[in-house]
Amino acid sequence: MRLSLVPRGGDIQGRSGGRGSVTVERAPQRDHVVAASETVTLVLGDDSPLPESAADVEDLARRLRGHVAQLGARTASGIPVLLRAQRLCSESIPEGYMPSRVYLVQLAEATQELVAYVERVGPRRRWRKPRINVLRGAVFAVALACLVWAASVPRT
Repeated sequence: MRLSLVPRGGDIQGRSGGRGSVTVERAPQRDHVVAASETVTLVLGDDSPLPESAADVEDLARRLRGHVAQLGARTASGIPVLLRAQRLCSESIPEGYMPSRVYLVQLAEATQELVAYVERVGPRRRWRKPRINVLRGAVFAVALACLVWAASVPRT
């Protein structure tokens, strides 16, 4: 499938009827810090009950591990808060009612510390992805410069 280079503002060819253009909008990306804070609140909140089944514990642990991975990508590697959270994520969920709940609380506390660190320090600065037309323009400019240079070289 070949995508058009022309922005979709309406029917470009001026035809009436026929197929309409389909535009796809991206859903706004949810902030990882807010999502992690909500999951931590599910575990550590004052009015949050303990998970009833082992499946609930596994689901919450899976969510918290995902948040640690997402937040870890936004922080510098090697900080103690991140290392502690990653160490807890690498451990398996202990068997038994109380040990599994204690592990879940420890994982939630480590995630909460990581959230606080990300909010305090802020994410790493990432380069903004250039638009495709900027890249095409840069390639065209380089090609044109090479053509001008090749034409200016004396022939022998």
